[in-house]
Amino acid sequence: MKTKYLYLFWFIALLPVMILRDYTPNNELRYLSIIDEALRNGNFFTFTLDGEIYADKPPLSFWLMMAGKALLGSHRMWFLSLLSFVPALVVLMTMEKWVRKEKPSGPQPDALLMLMTGGLFLGLAITIRMDMLMVMFITLSFYTFFKIYRGEAKKGDAYLFPLYVFLALFSKGPVGILVPLLSTLLFLLYRGKIRTWKQYWGWKSWLILLLGCGIWFAGVYMEAGDAYLHNLLVYQTVGRGVNAFHHQLPIYYYTIAIWYSLAPWMFLSIGLIIAGVIRKKIQTETEKFFLTIILTTFFMLSLISSKLAVYLLPAIPFFIYLPAMLLDKFDEKNSWLRFSVAIPALVFVAALPAVFYMAGIDELSYIAVPLVYAAAAATSLGGLVVLYLLFRQKALRPSIRVMAFTLLLTVFIAGWAMPQLNPYIGWSKLCKEAVRIAEEKRASEYYVYKISRAGSMDVFLEKEAMVASKEDILNGALSGQLLLLPEKALLNNSRIQFAISGKEQYKTGPYLIVVF
Repeated sequence: MKTKYLYLFWFIALLPVMILRDYTPNNELRYLSIIDEALRNGNFFTFTLDGEIYADKPPLSFWLMMAGKALLGSHRMWFLSLLSFVPALVVLMTMEKWVRKEKPSGPQPDALLMLMTGGLFLGLAITIRMDMLMVMFITLSFYTFFKIYRGEAKKGDAYLFPLYVFLALFSKGPVGILVPLLSTLLFLLYRGKIRTWKQYWGWKSWLILLLGCGIWFAGVYMEAGDAYLHNLLVYQTVGRGVNAFHHQLPIYYYTIAIWYSLAPWMFLSIGLIIAGVIRKKIQTETEKFFLTIILTTFFMLSLISSKLAVYLLPAIPFFIYLPAMLLDKFDEKNSWLRFSVAIPALVFVAALPAVFYMAGIDELSYIAVPLVYAAAAATSLGGLVVLYLLFRQKALRPSIRVMAFTLLLTVFIAGWAMPQLNPYIGWSKLCKEAVRIAEEKRASEYYVYKISRAGSMDVFLEKEAMVASKEDILNGALSGQLLLLPEKALLNNSRIQFAISGKEQYKTGPYLIVVF
């Protein structure tokens, strides 16, 4: 099958989720609140959240989000989803071009399908975050570096390489420069060519990087002064790297996270890499470069204090493509290779029974939606087909393809269930209902109780939601206003139950809107 059709299938599979799902409150809605503040304040280089400095992220992704709202008039999920999907597509196309150039009869379409459906990569391809944009520029920088290394560079590649590195830095932060810098230098050292480092990291490269950073930092200083600049350059770099103020996790964290980040290909990918190293199957320059990127990124991130699974994303394309290239060097009927795919296939088979079980749990009963059952049934059926191919036909590559298409079909079917699941995912429906009730009841303020990070509700409410205390609710301080709270906040709290009894209540998903 031609790769252009695989890209199309991938896009179609993700399209329902990209269009229909709600924003997640923890990160996505917070980003929208940040750019709304920036647009109101006329800021371009500096950002705030509820009036407080927010220097966690560089401006590039925020600029794209701001442009979307300015052009479309409001936040649109389909547009914001494209800000991750398009970079993911570029990563796929770059890796495909790179490996196909190395070996025209290489591992395609298996590598492409595996990366498309790898847990972390697939999830972040439809999530509103900066990570995929950074990874796109990191991947392009690696590809450009390797062309220069192989003597295949075009005239402008010497300038494109540092430009891609700067844009990676400008997308997410220091990891954008550290991953390409350390990986390329260690590769040159490993290959005994460290003396050629100036071809890649010479004065032209550093001039482009310093010029870009100089414009950025000057803009920050002009807009917000040295307090913001200090937060950006010291607190967000040294603070996160040495003694993280959040996401501080042990050094071995990624040795655990890598397994679910690569799902369902974790056993196949890790197994082939380890076997490739032990049996000296990693022989070509491309394979050795991919391995260098994997090891450098993995160990560098392990040494940084702040850790999240998503930080592994720059290494994921290489964690997939290297083993896919190595697969040609092993007997496909090898039992351990087949078992590495069979284990996740067994999990697939259990999908439908698992959904039936979870639907019987009160906290998860909202998943009892026909389309969710249909998606789970597709997963279980696909798992059975994979097991048949592995153990009856002993066909490894067909089983990989069936598993990948099963995942895409599952995402496609489940995507259509988003409107029914959204009240349990985000706050869009809750806030729209609150606005309607407020207009009807002529309430001027919105109060929230036991809702974390409710400040981002201003994206929908168009004004700040006030945090109510328990005493406010009990003492009648909310007269004439609306209170939004999770229904579970009433459990084992008879005093609040009594305080809202007899008042108008509207249920939206797991939340209540109470008219005081």
